[in-house]
Amino acid sequence: MAADEQRLRAAVLGAGLIGVDLADRIRRSGKLELALVAGRDRDSLGLRRAAEMGHPTTVGGIRAVADTGPFDVVFDATNADSHAEHWAALRPTGTTLIDLTPTGLGTVIVPGVNSHRSAAHQHLNLVSCGGQAAIPVLYAISRHCTPSYIEVVSTGASASAGRATRLNLDQYIATTSAAIRTFTGAQDAKVMVNLSPARPAPPFRVAMTVLADGIRPAAVRTSIAAAAQAVRAYAPGFEVTSLAVDPGRIAVAVEVTASGGRLPRHAGSVDIINAAAVLLAEQSAAASR
Repeated sequence: MAADEQRLRAAVLGAGLIGVDLADRIRRSGKLELALVAGRDRDSLGLRRAAEMGHPTTVGGIRAVADTGPFDVVFDATNADSHAEHWAALRPTGTTLIDLTPTGLGTVIVPGVNSHRSAAHQHLNLVSCGGQAAIPVLYAISRHCTPSYIEVVSTGASASAGRATRLNLDQYIATTSAAIRTFTGAQDAKVMVNLSPARPAPPFRVAMTVLADGIRPAAVRTSIAAAAQAVRAYAPGFEVTSLAVDPGRIAVAVEVTASGGRLPRHAGSVDIINAAAVLLAEQSAAASR
């Protein structure tokens, strides 16, 4: 079988900033074939840009995707309120649905933590951009202690947060908090989000505070460094920018800058979740061969 014939047919549902960047990443992938970008508004800037980039586009949203398929994988880059409908439409087709909205539905996957589980499931959820940045670090910490409280504050440029992101902030907080508790065993987790209008636009930054007994500083530092290296394998702009390990308390901050593609450097929030989504799809392609 030729290499092109082994690629998975992919569709992107949503033509905002996340969807257009996904389309560009899929085009550059050697394991995926971009077959469709579906939006709801024919006059949307994102859909026009996708068409100008040479991608096949359509209007009609999920109905257009269902009618045009089947696809091996569909990326949902719309909004949390619509995702359940999208899953209901695609589930009977056998398509793998990768959810980039903060619904909390489906099997929660964070590359480097539990991506080995993705091949066994049709419905995958990527938590949130903040979850993708924080959970690898928090999971690494939780391997050496049991946190009693975790606080995560995400700060991103307002220019990188589209309408759907703003509409989904409540779901973002709830879904990210739940995922942090699940992956770390923490009794309590609090998540906060800041959208900064500052100029120049700041990079995507996630500050984490962990309260726990029995912290072993050397082991924690080594584990965090290994987690960061694993994330950089698919999101090169991921960096630990500060780390303080004290008795009973760990404070760590990471920054993510977008590298390559069409994203501005400050759009690290988009970069990390899209990188995770494409990685999972490529792993699925490799597993199917």
